[in-house]
Amino acid sequence: MKIGSMAAALDDRIGGAGFLKKAMRKVFPDHWTFLLGEIALYSFVVVLLTGVFLTFFYKPSMAEVVYDGSYVPLRDVAMSQAYASTLEITFEVRGGLLMRQMHHWGTLVFLAAIVAHLLRNFFTGAFRRPRELNWLIGVALFGLVLLNGLFGYSLPDDLLSGAGLRILHGVTLSVPLVGTYAAAFLFGGEFPGDDIIARLYSLHVLLIPALLLVLIPLHAIVLTWRQTHTQFRAKGLNDRVVRGAPFFPSFLAKTTVFFLWVLGVIALLATFFQINPVWLYGPYLPSTVSAGSQPDWYMGFLEGALRIMPPWEFTVLGHTVAMSVLIPALGAPGLLFTGLALYPFLEKWVTGDRAVHHLLDRPREVPTRTGLGVAGMAYFGVLWMAGGNDLIASTFHISLNATTWIFRVLIVVAPVLGFVVTRRICLGLLARDRHTAGHGVETGVIVRGPDGGFTEVERPATDEETAVLVPPARPALPPARNGDMPRPVKHRVREALHRSWSR
Repeated sequence: MKIGSMAAALDDRIGGAGFLKKAMRKVFPDHWTFLLGEIALYSFVVVLLTGVFLTFFYKPSMAEVVYDGSYVPLRDVAMSQAYASTLEITFEVRGGLLMRQMHHWGTLVFLAAIVAHLLRNFFTGAFRRPRELNWLIGVALFGLVLLNGLFGYSLPDDLLSGAGLRILHGVTLSVPLVGTYAAAFLFGGEFPGDDIIARLYSLHVLLIPALLLVLIPLHAIVLTWRQTHTQFRAKGLNDRVVRGAPFFPSFLAKTTVFFLWVLGVIALLATFFQINPVWLYGPYLPSTVSAGSQPDWYMGFLEGALRIMPPWEFTVLGHTVAMSVLIPALGAPGLLFTGLALYPFLEKWVTGDRAVHHLLDRPREVPTRTGLGVAGMAYFGVLWMAGGNDLIASTFHISLNATTWIFRVLIVVAPVLGFVVTRRICLGLLARDRHTAGHGVETGVIVRGPDGGFTEVERPATDEETAVLVPPARPALPPARNGDMPRPVKHRVREALHRSWSR
């Protein structure tokens, strides 16, 4: 009784009972692909909690100390306080190694789930109106998490992360006009400087997490609760009908168990699969060069772009512009993120589709979009593999120059080939669906006719099958406004793209 009175008094003063009642009844679809976003959300929670634990013991300082901890092979070795504190967390803090590895594995799972979630939304058209803003927030989250992963990877100040910082320093220097000033400010002087670890630490634990804590609830909760959930096409469903289970108690129970599964998988990975053993690498020294250095998977495409870029540079007014660094460091991620951010608006312009969509496409129903998606995956994948060209060369005993040229060719050929092949496959699948909807479903029963020929018995497609097989009609482009006058080039290009999109 007292609890009810308190709840009523609280609602009188701040409101929210109506929203809470509506939220408890909100319907969530049951399709498994909706779990991808939840994996990302719960991985972020694990990363956040383990990161808080690590901040209690980590010292973000490049001041030199002599190690006298429990790891004997590095005892009496000069190193930074950052590296010494990382060793202390690993060997002397109870549960420290487990927390470090859970933090690292959680980040890898977090980014993998973001990529899978983003691809699911792209291929099914979940970015269309009214979700363009949510798509842009998702792309921004992807970029921020990539940066934060890079910054966190650099904090131990070991030999491997130092190699990454050297690349970061070179990329910063390559920026025209302001590169040298930016590098001096960021690193606190000549490389490696004295301030880079402290500044990356501030970015890693304060600025970027604060942005994530704002954007993730906005992306995953606020906009999602305000909008109708997307769902795959089925009989009886339309843009105003949602089929699924209510948030309370069904979805709440399932998502709680799913969080425990995500936590358990990350804990098992951290327990049984060693990752980033910084004690084996030793402290970073600018004079030491490591062989076979590989970044985490999500930064592999940048590494690959740097490795296969030809040594192009030119001089302007006495200043050298290093295109061999500038193009891969800014061009490769710029092409990826700009393409992702602008794509929903490009497709809207090409198709003329301004309708509200809550039903998802099957990838085969939009061959051009699916082809572009596979082309983007091929682009990312080739760059990712090129990041290990030295290991590929040494493992398979082939020339390093040969592997570099193979990847230079593939970065052009693979996306084009992926687009063409994928688009043809989608068109073939669409033709089969049209045949099935019009002529019936193959039963596997073969009969012999009076003329001696063999035919397969087909049954008519059910309403449930037809609802999935027959895609909705695509909107036509509005006519040109100038009537019989020659149409502008922009409109003719749009018409040509629209025809290719709709085939």
